[in-house]
Amino acid sequence: MCAFCEETPCVVSETHLALLERTKSNLLSQGEYGKREGRTHINVWSLVSRLGFCRGLGVAVAIGWTMSAFEKPQIIAHIQKGLNYTVFDCKWVPCSAKFVTMGNFARGTGVIQLYEIQHGELKLLREIEKAKPIKCGTFGATTLQQRYLATGDFDGNLHIWNLEAPEMPVYSVKGHKEIINTIDGIGGLGIGEGAPEIVTGSRDGNAYNQEERVVCSGYDNGDIKLFDLRNMSLRWETNIKNGKSAVGQARPLPQNRELFLTAGGAGGLHLWKYEYPVQRSKKDSEGVEMGVAGSVSLLQNVTLSTQPISSVDWSPDKRGLCVCSSFDQTVRVLIVTKLNRI
Repeated sequence: MCAFCEETPCVVSETHLALLERTKSNLLSQGEYGKREGRTHINVWSLVSRLGFCRGLGVAVAIGWTMSAFEKPQIIAHIQKGLNYTVFDCKWVPCSAKFVTMGNFARGTGVIQLYEIQHGELKLLREIEKAKPIKCGTFGATTLQQRYLATGDFDGNLHIWNLEAPEMPVYSVKGHKEIINTIDGIGGLGIGEGAPEIVTGSRDGNAYNQEERVVCSGYDNGDIKLFDLRNMSLRWETNIKNGKSAVGQARPLPQNRELFLTAGGAGGLHLWKYEYPVQRSKKDSEGVEMGVAGSVSLLQNVTLSTQPISSVDWSPDKRGLCVCSSFDQTVRVLIVTKLNRI
């Protein structure tokens, strides 16, 4: 299949060849040569992004164009609102123009606020105060009819709330000894199979394999090491390098998993696109199949705050609509444009 015209067999039109002739001199002067999967590529960043050589016809064609500044997605702060408490998490209410924010007041109590977008402004519909600060929440394990909110607090409790009658939780359990740092759910919104499930993460948790006696450890300098406890030896290690600031959040777009947002400790949001590798798997030195990681390209970035972004959540219903919170006690509704063109 031709990577340009997507026809089999490849048929290169006169338009494609005329385009190539007009830009050939610029391409050859600015490009870098490389080979991959039987095609010769020239990577360029001015007029076209790649040339492919069709061995069947013996001609080269332009494969893709780079995006100009006007064609790139834009991250626009649509609405922002200052809060009187520290907000840790925010989540869209499914099938609505509402979202919830969760955090804690200065007096040490927890709070859940329900907001709705009305005429370009945020209207507070309900404020719920609880005894313990609330760290995280999810609607992932609820049905569209109920839309119950599952939360994790600083005391290790997992609660499920009916936001229309929030006086007592629908379900409550002591999930951890300490603060619940993260929570997620699946199955309730018609995604996946089986019964609804909720997973929580805290500092008292761990991951293990019943057939192995290994320990994986991470270090501040970016080292990841896997120790074999049976042989008391280092089995595997790598270094993922240090960045300029911590990556606190990573949220894939619900309508396109190849696009995702990351939130950094410097108050910035970055929009990325994942590129699949040509070869999805390969064999290691011992002949065992292993996956091949793809690459990511930065589409857009913006600095929203001088403080870290504490949470980001895409709207599951409206492509490009998202909400984020930061430690400057502000919640922002964002619009990311042109996601359907990528």
